[in-house]
Amino acid sequence: MRIAYFAWVRERMGIAEEAVELPTGIATVGDLVRWLATRDARGARAFAEPHRIRAALGGAMVGADAVIGDAEEVALFPPVTGG
Repeated sequence: MRIAYFAWVRERMGIAEEAVELPTGIATVGDLVRWLATRDARGARAFAEPHRIRAALGGAMVGADAVIGDAEEVALFPPVTGG
């Protein structure tokens, strides 16, 4: 699966995207964010406040309880505002 990072999430991760193989038990976007926070110091910093992270699966906005399933890409980013 490909994970794309945007805005300050990308800055804190130090990369724009990565390919990962999800471990057993990672079923939802929330599971993914919690797992990413445990991998290393970059992830811990980027995902220290998981409630602030927004996600999209296949370009569609989803909540933390969204099942990843066989999605090819998850995009993770901070809240956005318009103007």
